[in-house]
Amino acid sequence: MSATKWDARYLGPVPHDTSYYAKCMLGGVLACGFTHAGITPLDVAKCNMQVNPTKYTGLVPTLKTLLAEEGSKGIWKGVGPTFVGYSFQGMFKYGLYEVFKDDYMNLVGEELSNKYKPLIWLAASASAEVFADIALCPFEMTKVKIQTSQGGVFPTAFGAALREMSATKVETRFPFGSLVPLWSRQIPYTMAKFFFFEKIVQLFYTHVFTKPKETYGKGTQLGVTFASGYLAGVVCAIVSHPADSIVSQLGKSANKGKSVGQIAGEVGWGTLATKGLGTRVLMIGTLTGFQWWIYDSFKSAMGMGTTGGK
Repeated sequence: MSATKWDARYLGPVPHDTSYYAKCMLGGVLACGFTHAGITPLDVAKCNMQVNPTKYTGLVPTLKTLLAEEGSKGIWKGVGPTFVGYSFQGMFKYGLYEVFKDDYMNLVGEELSNKYKPLIWLAASASAEVFADIALCPFEMTKVKIQTSQGGVFPTAFGAALREMSATKVETRFPFGSLVPLWSRQIPYTMAKFFFFEKIVQLFYTHVFTKPKETYGKGTQLGVTFASGYLAGVVCAIVSHPADSIVSQLGKSANKGKSVGQIAGEVGWGTLATKGLGTRVLMIGTLTGFQWWIYDSFKSAMGMGTTGGK
């Protein structure tokens, strides 16, 4: 095929048309909404460890304290906004990644696309996450407020919590008050998530499964997907943890009206980078592995093939 006819949208097993991108968006909803909702107890524990490290000293003690004080409902606080918010986020994160990746490859052409694949992955994932976080932000702010407020102080029901956030938007800065910290957490996280996933998949098919990718069965391909996703998730957790801690601190009543810099100065960057990190590594590693597995399982079932390769 001549260079003038080269088109990134036709490199895979099926053309990347509007239907393809729509299916990728649906795959992103399935990958992110259910997985984030499923680990709500870990998220509740992590957020409380970040905003009140004196009381909540570790994952197991925190879960025990929450169960003792608030019952089983206490560890499932915020599951509603978590499910809806991350479903929207996953839709744009995965769907727009595919769009931007094809667009950027076509923009620079075949030779530069092959030479600078990692830069394409980074640029596409960062671009997609900008829009994904705009969709997520109102729900993330509501989730954090629900999870870090003392019992009886703030509504825990999804609808009531959204109404309260809107009614007190001068105080809570709802709906986009946490967007910049969210970008600072999620854009590096997503860049690491997609870059390391694509790179680890590439390494698997270059050094371990060295035959053409399409000669391996779905089980093998999805095994590569899960392993690559899990390893990428561990890196993601470390890269984005300080900003994640800032987002949790912004939901704390005592930090009302404070700037990000002021909060960071008071809490300390060491604490922001490490408190709750072990829990988040466990949470994000598992989460990312299953997200990629669900996403690629859906793509495979739709006849679209799995993500990545040599």
